Amino acid sequence: QLVESGGGLVQPGGSLRLSCAASGFALDYHVIGWFRFRQAPGKESEGVSCISVSNGNTLYADSVKGRFTISTDNAKNTVYLQMNSLKPEDTGVYYCAVRVGRLTLLVHDYEYWGQGTQVTVSS
Repeated sequence: QLVESGGGLVQPGGSLRLSCAASGFALDYHVIGWFRFRQAPGKESEGVSCISVSNGNTLYADSVKGRFTISTDNAKNTVYLQMNSLKPEDTGVYYCAVRVGRLTLLVHDYEYWGQGTQVTVSS
């Protein structure tokens, strides 16, 4: 089971840290991805970032490079997404998901998903 938390309402330029806590399995040897779903046509879903828990390798979407940072706390079996310099276009429901294999930001490559947490960036 994956449980996201940390979403909320923030002003443009602000920061949030999302958490993805895993239970029932260890994150070792898995890839954890963060995705956002928006309702704007043509922008329905986007892979934001992912991390290989075993070696720490990461991948970021161009739209968040330099602003978002993904990290893990193996002791807490949790993956974080630190989001800085937030923009209105970052608004959406953020999900974490898990897979075994290579780093990828494609939605259909992930097998198990959390329930999502809403992020709203607005003044």
